[in-house]
Amino acid sequence: MTMDLTGKRMIVVGLGESGLAAARLGLARGANVVGTDRAPLEKLSPAAREIPIELVTGGHGGVAFEKADLVVVSPGVPPLAELEQAALGGVEVIGELEFACRFVTAPLVVVGGTNGKSTTTTLVGDLVRAGGRHVFVGGNLGTPAAEAVQGPYDAVVLEVSSFQLERAPQLHPKVSVLLNITEDHLDRYPSFTAYAEAKGNAFVNQEPGDVALVPFGDATTEEQARRGRGDIMTFGSGGDYVVDDAMVIEAESGELFDLRSSRLHGRHNHDNAAAAIAAARALGVAVEAVRDGLAEFEPLPHRMALVRELSGVRFYDDSKGTNVGAAVTALSGLSEDKGVLIAGGRDKHGSYAPLVDALRERGRAVVLLGEAAPRLFDAIGGALPVEHAASIEEAVSRAFALAQPGDAVLLSPACSSFDMFKSYAERGERFSAAVQRLAKEPA
Repeated sequence: MTMDLTGKRMIVVGLGESGLAAARLGLARGANVVGTDRAPLEKLSPAAREIPIELVTGGHGGVAFEKADLVVVSPGVPPLAELEQAALGGVEVIGELEFACRFVTAPLVVVGGTNGKSTTTTLVGDLVRAGGRHVFVGGNLGTPAAEAVQGPYDAVVLEVSSFQLERAPQLHPKVSVLLNITEDHLDRYPSFTAYAEAKGNAFVNQEPGDVALVPFGDATTEEQARRGRGDIMTFGSGGDYVVDDAMVIEAESGELFDLRSSRLHGRHNHDNAAAAIAAARALGVAVEAVRDGLAEFEPLPHRMALVRELSGVRFYDDSKGTNVGAAVTALSGLSEDKGVLIAGGRDKHGSYAPLVDALRERGRAVVLLGEAAPRLFDAIGGALPVEHAASIEEAVSRAFALAQPGDAVLLSPACSSFDMFKSYAERGERFSAAVQRLAKEPA
């Protein structure tokens, strides 16, 4: 559905990239837009300072939310009492994702989950593009969803976060993918159940003929999928799209999709590929086009990227593995029998028990660094050898010394990067550079 915003008072809360895109869309549709942000004016981007709307910065004081016709909330904005009061008073308060999608007319694919969203979203877009269609790819991945309204597309593929789905009462995807739900963002949500329900909001408005894609045998994601009336399909070790070693089998047709020559490493990425294949096929993309897209796919940086092999040891950069679930998935999905894990960073205060279980099964040793190292060390106990490093370069050297030929050295930190690095990308780049330097050192 679309909205008539002509002459309406619209307030955008949060003036980052997504908020600005929403403000521009509101302006284009004739709204009188007010933008507000808790940051002072001088801290806003040049684009935010120059947009031709009324600005309220340094907080939201004096913003008459109760007099708005519509309030659009950026995903990074935490719950605010002013917004709840406005909603109770009858003002429509929606998220930036919901606002954008009300103007999207092309078939909509949304990809959610705690881990793997960006890879799967990008791959779905590539597969649909390989089928000769004009596709928009964005959302939480980078380009705001509001940008999809600017041009005619045959399909719109969006990565969606739990934050974006909190205020999305009319969101109606043709295909909704939920890859997994593991513990994360418990500083925002009162419980794991509340977090899971936010993820599951993407299914609520689906109708028969829409597709709800979830992992085979995963009761948590299936429970969320059943909140809507979409046709549930599954991928993984069984179901509609079966992952068997490095092959994906479309159960209904028997078609095979061989991932062995692709750049997708690890069992979890094979599961992501199965989900992407299922989504593309649900949009009618031909089998050969899917195979072409898989062969050409370039994985995103710092997501289980193979850096190099050295003396029979493979080094993987999974710096984007910023929570325990991601690290567990990366370690468990190694094609190698054993891995030396490099972990640590800024602690997210969740349980490390699942990671310790995975280490007992697949770990050779662990090298710890960063603020979370003491907690990780206590959690690991005597499960396997543990060493400490003061830098990522030292961690790489120690991990290589601990590894045996045929092992992997895996950077999947289970923590955020902000104690030692500007971003997970900087952490991954430093890791890769250290590995390359290691190759030049004398044996």
